[in-house]
Amino acid sequence: MLHYAVVFLVIALIAALFGFGGIAASAVGIAKILFVIFAVLAIASFLAGLLRRK
Repeated sequence: MLHYAVVFLVIALIAALFGFGGIAASAVGIAKILFVIFAVLAIASFLAGLLRRK
């Protein structure tokens, strides 16, 4: 999941470099959403691992 967020961020940077503002904005939005999903799942996995040990 984090890989896809980084890929969309790179796409956004390249699109912004070439002047495609709309594509860059949508790619950044997708990257943000994927990163938030990754962070929530990572925290949930970490907490589940802590609870499983006890």
